[in-house]
Amino acid sequence: MQNQHHPFPEDFLWGVSTSAFQVEGGADEGGKGPATTDLGANRPGIADNKVAADHYHHWKEDVDLMAELGLKVYRMGFSWSRIMPDNSGNPNPEGLAFYDRLIDYLLEKGIQPFVTLYHFECPQTAVDAFGGWRSRRMVDAYLRYAEVCFTHFKGRVRLWATVNEQLIATAAGMLNGNHEPDPQKNLQNVYQMSYNVSLAEHKAISLLRQIDPEAKIGPVCAIQVVYPQSSRSEDVLAAENAEELMEFYLLDMSVYGSYPPYVASYLKSHGLYPHTEPEDAAALQASKPDFIGINYYFSLCVKAKTGPINYDQPPFWVSDAFDICENPYLEKTEWMDKGIDPAGLHIGMRKVYNRYRLPMIVTENGMAYSEAPGPDGKIHDVYRIDYLRRHIGQLEIMLDEGLPVFGYCPWSFVDVVSSHQGFAKRYGLVYVNRTDTDLMDCARIKKDSFTWYQQVIRHNGLWEQ
Repeated sequence: MQNQHHPFPEDFLWGVSTSAFQVEGGADEGGKGPATTDLGANRPGIADNKVAADHYHHWKEDVDLMAELGLKVYRMGFSWSRIMPDNSGNPNPEGLAFYDRLIDYLLEKGIQPFVTLYHFECPQTAVDAFGGWRSRRMVDAYLRYAEVCFTHFKGRVRLWATVNEQLIATAAGMLNGNHEPDPQKNLQNVYQMSYNVSLAEHKAISLLRQIDPEAKIGPVCAIQVVYPQSSRSEDVLAAENAEELMEFYLLDMSVYGSYPPYVASYLKSHGLYPHTEPEDAAALQASKPDFIGINYYFSLCVKAKTGPINYDQPPFWVSDAFDICENPYLEKTEWMDKGIDPAGLHIGMRKVYNRYRLPMIVTENGMAYSEAPGPDGKIHDVYRIDYLRRHIGQLEIMLDEGLPVFGYCPWSFVDVVSSHQGFAKRYGLVYVNRTDTDLMDCARIKKDSFTWYQQVIRHNGLWEQ
C-alpha cells in the first residue's frame, strides 16, 4: 500500500517544459522565417534545430503522452519567426494555425498552455535589418509580436512568460546575433541589449493588462545561487556581488523597473551603463509581473577577485568583482560539471521571494545525461529520478515554510536539441529516437522517469512505499 508523503496543494501545477526552437523542427515549413537559432552549434556532427525533436510533425502524439502523464500545465514556447517571419509586422497565418491546433488540443486534454514569448530565438531578419536587441527598434518589434499573440490567443492562453533567461539570451552571441569581437564593446552591447529587453518586457506586461486582464504574466529567470568559497568577508562580498550582477539586476528590472544600487554604480564606473531615454522610466514603472518563473540546474561558487579579468568565459562571468571557482562539496557528472545541489533550489527561491514577494513557479529543472535504449529497448534513468526526487523534496520544504510556489515544470518533456551539444546531451522524460547524425524515425520512447513522474502527479507529491 502506498501512502502520500507530503501532498502538495490541490491546485498545484505539475507540468513539463520545452522551447520552440529546441523541440519543433519544421524550420523550413509553414512559412517560418529565419532565426538566429537555426544554425544551432553550427559544428559538423552536432544536430541543428531544423528537425530537432520533430514536434512539428509529432505534436498530437506528444500531447497524448502529456495527457497520459497527467500534466496540469505545459510550459512551451512560441517561435517568433514562425508567427512573424519578416519585419513587416504582419503575422503568418500558417504559423498561427499550427499553434491553434496545438493549444486547442492541449485544452481538449485538460492541459493548460503556459507560453513563453521569447526563448532565445531571435528573428534573423531583425538582426540583419537593425541589429536585433542592440537597437531600440527591437522593442517595438517585440511589442507588435506580443500584441498579435495576446490578441489571437486571448482566453485560451492564461499564463505567459515574457522572456526566458535574459541573462543567457543577451550574453550568447549565437542566440542574439551579436558577434562583437572586442570584449569590452561586447559587454557594452550585452548590457544595452539587456536594458532593451527589460523595456520591451514591461511594455508587453502593460499591453497584456489592456488586451486580456484575466491572463497572468511574468519573467523566467535562470537563478544564480552563489556561495562564497570561504567565510572570509572578501569571499562573502564577492558572492553577494556575483548574485547582484548575474541575477538580481535582471529581476529588479523586471519587478521594480530599476537597477539595484550596486549594479547601477558598477555599470557606470565600468563604462557599461546602457543608453536610456527620458520617457523610459514611466514605461518601466508602469507594470509589475504577476509571478516569477525559476530555472535552476546547479549552484555556483566564487571567491574574491585576484589577477586580471578573464574574458575567456561567458560574458556574465566576466567581472573584476569575483572569480568563479570549484565547489568541492558537490557531486559532479558529465554534463553537470558545476555539481548537483538540490538545496540550492530552496536557497535561491527563498531569496527571490524575500526580495520580491511574488508567487513562483519552477519553469526548468532537470538532469542531463548521454543515454540510449538498452538491450531491452528501454531507458532506465534512475539518475534522473533521483535528481527530480531530491529537487521536488526541496519544494515540499518550501511549501511547508509558506513560500508561494504554484507549479513545477521539469526540463524537458522529450529530449530536445541542445544549443551546443545537439542530442548527445539529453534531459527528456521521453526519449527521441534520433542521433546527431541520423534522423532515424524520431519515435517516442517513455523513460523510467516518465512513469515515476506520472506517479508523482497521481499522488500529488512524493510518496513512500
